[in-house]
Amino acid sequence: MLKGIPPIIPPELLKILMEMGHGDSILLCDANYPRFGSPERCVRMDGYGIPEILDAILTLMPLDAMVEHPTTFMAVTPGDPYVPVIWETYREIGLRHEPQGLRERQILNSDFYKEGPACYACVATGERALYGNVILRKGVIK
Repeated sequence: MLKGIPPIIPPELLKILMEMGHGDSILLCDANYPRFGSPERCVRMDGYGIPEILDAILTLMPLDAMVEHPTTFMAVTPGDPYVPVIWETYREIGLRHEPQGLRERQILNSDFYKEGPACYACVATGERALYGNVILRKGVIK
């Protein structure tokens, strides 16, 4: 154990977060995401939901202040009446760690599935909320 590191962060994820540079992205994928997000580096955290993992990551990693939208959500498919209430939870977590919150954008799943594999790494979670996938872009420590 180390001081100040959330205990749910496994060593593999801590190493990945340390390796990531400014502008690198990490994908937090829900339980329905295909092929564990596709990046070469993937940490399995099936026993946790995205809110707990998001909170732990944002404790350690700043979001990119140099871009308008350092956070990406998977948008609801047009015509789908589902309302992703988990996004409000994500936003509350973001405001605890970032003065301006997550500053997210939403992109359709076809575009999200193109951006996911380009991420530096992914965290495969047990999150069951629909449209729960998130991409975070790393910033710099000021």
